[in-house]
Amino acid sequence: MPIYAYKCGSCGHAKDVLQKMSDAPLTACPACGAEAFSKQLTAPGFQLKGSGWYATDFKGGSTSQAAAAPACDSGGSACAAAGCPSASAEV
Repeated sequence: MPIYAYKCGSCGHAKDVLQKMSDAPLTACPACGAEAFSKQLTAPGFQLKGSGWYATDFKGGSTSQAAAAPACDSGGSACAAAGCPSASAEV
């Protein structure tokens, strides 16, 4: 069951109420008795725990190819394939 936040427009009394979604909204303020008790718009709060899709599907990935290839100035085979300029051509 969701928890709804209510606030009185007359006295300012605020209260969180555990209600079924099918229950009628409360209208009478429990503090002053005025018919100005209304639901407040609040952000939902939840926390993801365990090893669900958010941990398995979006956790890290494969390494990028730029990180796997050696740098050009190291003289690796990636330099010849990528067409890197040689160290002697630098100004």
